[in-house]
Amino acid sequence: MLAFTCGGSLLLWWVHAMATVDITYFSDVLCVWAYISQARVNAISAKFGEGLRIQHRFCSVFGDTSQKISSGWKDKGGYAGFISHLRQAVERFPHVQLHPDIWLKTRPASSAGPHLFLKAIQLLDQQSLLDRSGPRLFERVTWALRCAFFRDCLDIARWEIQCDTAKDLGAVIRAIEQLAHSGLPFAALCADYQQADKMRIEGSPSLVLNDGRQKLYGNVGFHVMEANIQELLRTPRADAASWC
Repeated sequence: MLAFTCGGSLLLWWVHAMATVDITYFSDVLCVWAYISQARVNAISAKFGEGLRIQHRFCSVFGDTSQKISSGWKDKGGYAGFISHLRQAVERFPHVQLHPDIWLKTRPASSAGPHLFLKAIQLLDQQSLLDRSGPRLFERVTWALRCAFFRDCLDIARWEIQCDTAKDLGAVIRAIEQLAHSGLPFAALCADYQQADKMRIEGSPSLVLNDGRQKLYGNVGFHVMEANIQELLRTPRADAASWC
């Protein structure tokens, strides 16, 4: 926006550039709250458009699912208690579905495998000249893998399930495989996990704003996300205090 005032020899002008908010979004593909929250992330992306940049990164919550559930839920009913917790969580959110046999018939060993697969797709997205006006392949395959597990009860830790899911969305599996052999997706995934530790990410999903000064963790509502983003757009300077 350009504004100016003319009076005699006086010319005053002022240029104001539109602010942009950067968000680092950490999640684990096997986390039910990330599955539930994806609709909110999509909604804030649609609302703020070019005023919002989201960097998707992974954290390791279900790196060893057997250890996490067997030990973490040992005194809360083990797998049965964990499954009951998932059902109670999902029943409040009709926009997502939970397969009745989840974690009973299908128990993915680790989220690291699908994370690695998705990092390869993310790197390919960054190298390509795909249309940026809509969700990129990385975002579409990430959502498809979440649905494949939570809704369809498929073992997304398995390479063939990852490939079939991505192939249905137009991914070139050969390109993903070649990139995986280069080691680059491993490096990118390690960088994500290290960044999560550095930022002291407590779990999935976590949104980090304002150069790490603001963190939104877990089951955070749309309006809370919206308020934080709007405040940063109103006061874009990193050294300025936020009322939010």
